[in-house]
Amino acid sequence: MNHILIAGHLGADPEVRFTSSGQKVTALRVACNNRRSGKEETIWWKVTIWGEQFDKIIPYFKKGSPIMVAGDLSKPEIFTDREGNPQISLNITASNLMFSPFGKSDQKQNDNQQAQGGTQTQQANPFGDAPKQAPQQNSPFAESASFQPTNSMTGQGGASAFNDDEIPF
Repeated sequence: MNHILIAGHLGADPEVRFTSSGQKVTALRVACNNRRSGKEETIWWKVTIWGEQFDKIIPYFKKGSPIMVAGDLSKPEIFTDREGNPQISLNITASNLMFSPFGKSDQKQNDNQQAQGGTQTQQANPFGDAPKQAPQQNSPFAESASFQPTNSMTGQGGASAFNDDEIPF
């Protein structure tokens, strides 16, 4: 098998099914954009997740979520669509799954809407109800305002002081 890593966006919400023996199977459709010669094309991947290994993160994946998938690439299947055009089906059995830092998140889109006068919808927080801002009283950096560097820290400490003009090699 070939191991592959893809980054794209979900084309639909995850679909959970169970086999006749009761094993859980989750299916994802991932769209990856590819630019060649100034043309942009979308490659669709079918991702299969066996078992319950990603049950804690899957509920947070929705259509349009940026996602990264690592897994084993199955042999591509060639078929003919309803209009008679040849198509290819690319399948991955996932071994790792995560949110992608490369895609636009819903929060960034909502921030842009709010800046343009739109309304911001409430988003689910996958990390619980964490405070948006740390309390300033308990901050370990609260006392840093009274910190004064010594002469040795600023380069004014005599012959052994660091000189910015010296080449480090």
